[in-house]
Amino acid sequence: MLVHEEIPVLHGIEASLINNFLETHVPETDIELIKIIEWRPSLNYYKDSYVKLLSHVVEFLKRTDAGNRTTAAFGKRWVRNFFKNLENIDKTLLYRQTTLPVIITGSGPSLEKAMPIIKKIQKNCLIIASSSSVMALSYNNIKADIIISTDGGNWALHHTYAAYRYQKNTNLAVNLCAALPSQYRHSPLLVINDGSLWQNIILHKLSIPSVIIPQRGTVTATAAELAGILSNANIYLAGMDLSVNDIKTHVKPYGFDNLFFSRASRLFPVYNELFTRFTLLKQGASLDIYAAWFKNNKKSLSNKIFSLDFPGSGESNIFKNASPFDLSGTKKDDTFFKIENINKDSSLLQQTGLKTLIDALKEKQYGEDLKKELNALLFPGEKTVTAEALENALKEAANKKGSYE
Repeated sequence: MLVHEEIPVLHGIEASLINNFLETHVPETDIELIKIIEWRPSLNYYKDSYVKLLSHVVEFLKRTDAGNRTTAAFGKRWVRNFFKNLENIDKTLLYRQTTLPVIITGSGPSLEKAMPIIKKIQKNCLIIASSSSVMALSYNNIKADIIISTDGGNWALHHTYAAYRYQKNTNLAVNLCAALPSQYRHSPLLVINDGSLWQNIILHKLSIPSVIIPQRGTVTATAAELAGILSNANIYLAGMDLSVNDIKTHVKPYGFDNLFFSRASRLFPVYNELFTRFTLLKQGASLDIYAAWFKNNKKSLSNKIFSLDFPGSGESNIFKNASPFDLSGTKKDDTFFKIENINKDSSLLQQTGLKTLIDALKEKQYGEDLKKELNALLFPGEKTVTAEALENALKEAANKKGSYE
């Protein structure tokens, strides 16, 4: 049962307050046991506030359930990726907050409409690009200041390989659970820490600087929070459609284009593949969940987030549309990023991280909380896991060689 007596049900209550309360008090691991119990007389008294509160709770449960299903499917891979990426860290990226406006680019089809604006003002703003948008930016002679990648799935490598190929000297913001090609070994990494206990313990022990941004299930939300950390100026979204309105689901060129065209034939044309992809995205409803999260949290993220696109794109329905703006008075320089070398053997980082985590499991202060986190990742669905099994699973994850499988 979900008890929300402590939630102040007030007229005009902000969705961000409700979300913060739920995220703080509702255990993610028990989300499938939660039932919403309504008391209908409340509707007569609170009216719209009651309806809004109920809708926010339902959206929270949907989002958390989707996150749990993703964790169950990818948890082991995330842990393996984390330890493998520790081997490949060569340089870290430090930052200071800038006053430059920020443009965040996603790979939605509306990015094409925003390209002329971005190209015109790229020297006067900070560009944070999702890895899936880099190919299109390069095609239009636009260079990102920092590329962001958070996806731990193997398919994400199609985008990160392309990003490296087209803009290999660009700074990279990455969650260490992401699938990251070894080619990025010598690239400066701004490490994104999702705030989990196990990541905090390892990164603190290894003295690897990081920025804490909780996982939101989509790089869109992570990029928006990163932009708010890197700059105190306005944030403009481009190509983050948060909806699917046609079989053209992404900007062109796109990392998956070669997959679509390479297997096309007379009996299986490209348009058929695109329609199938459009249908799956529409039925999955994940974009609707992310759009709802943005709508509920836009005030807490920043009151300066705008859409750089034209009316009709997904984020334009959430954020105010911004007309082309004059940035002639601002100039970009390199003073807000600083590269710091890691003077340690990479294999030592991996093994030290593993030993630190195993030792932490035996700590009375936080050992049980750490076990719950790691159980959800390494043994999804299992309630009782022995300490020995958990230790062996960590060793296997840390020492597994090969691809991000």
